[in-house]
Amino acid sequence: MTFNWPHMLWLLLLLPLLILFYVLLMRRKKKSVLPFAQLGLVREALGRGQRWRRHVPPVLFLGALAAMLVAVARPVATITLPMQQETIILAMDVSGSMRAADVEPNRLEAAQAAAKAFLEDLPTYTKVGIVAFAATASVVQAPTTNREDLISAIDRFQLQRGTATGSGIVVSLATLFPRAGIDISSLIYGRDDPRRERDNENRPIGSANGEEKEEFKPVPPGSYTSAAVILLSDGARTTGPDPLEAAKMAADRGVRVFTVGIGTKDGDTIGFEGWSMRVRLDEESLKGIAEMTRGEYFYAGSAVDLKKVYQTLNSRLTLEKRNTEVSALFAAAAALLATLAAALSLWWYGRVM
Repeated sequence: MTFNWPHMLWLLLLLPLLILFYVLLMRRKKKSVLPFAQLGLVREALGRGQRWRRHVPPVLFLGALAAMLVAVARPVATITLPMQQETIILAMDVSGSMRAADVEPNRLEAAQAAAKAFLEDLPTYTKVGIVAFAATASVVQAPTTNREDLISAIDRFQLQRGTATGSGIVVSLATLFPRAGIDISSLIYGRDDPRRERDNENRPIGSANGEEKEEFKPVPPGSYTSAAVILLSDGARTTGPDPLEAAKMAADRGVRVFTVGIGTKDGDTIGFEGWSMRVRLDEESLKGIAEMTRGEYFYAGSAVDLKKVYQTLNSRLTLEKRNTEVSALFAAAAALLATLAAALSLWWYGRVM
């Protein structure tokens, strides 16, 4: 525990002085009753319970005073609290390598099943969007709380050639910040590529509606707590922008990217239309993305592992450890102790001591 105003803790030195004052006061009262005869009979009549009972209200009052003085110092503690995660983007690899069967029944079907289970466990108020990427990337489901629409979008995945991990991140960011004027076409194809002019779907989001572009100001990595991206991939990037440059865009916007690597360490050999190739997991790139954005990297070597990863991600995204000022708790404890001291004093002695 830390304190915002630690110098106020010096006030706790008043407590020993008050205890000393109380002891002296009790001794003075004791001396004042010594002249009376048959003191032993009086004590016996009062009983032992009466002797300790008179000290209870003062002790409770001192406890209340101590709690109040700690509250004045504004204590801060690390507490696990619910996170108000408004939007999550699932960026999922649908490249041809996802047909590999080293994760049963194959990588794509295992990823689809795990993603749907993840959606079921999320709070109903959390919006989820889905981005699919292969040689390029596109939004297959805009952020929504409708779980049926999301599951339908996941079931419609079609395998394609190429792996553009960076494109998946860029389109995810454009989906989270539609008024940021992110030029998706330029970032994916390059400014001089003729496909940029033909790509009407991936034009700068927001500019098509005449909306004014928001001014961009970089923020600390991981500081944007209203959204996150979960990126699942099984192979190395073969086209599109550099994933680490795309990750830098996410980091500058404070968006955390949690990466999930699916597939065995040794990879698998897949065949399609007369050709075959060995597909291996590019963990280094995925780890770099997560590290740069203050996210986390998870490895899933089987369908069971993948489900466990999504369960872990669910807890990461719905709960977080946060430094929180707990002055109110100490103030409440002080009020409770003071009220209890007064109530016991009134009950036992008919007055507040």
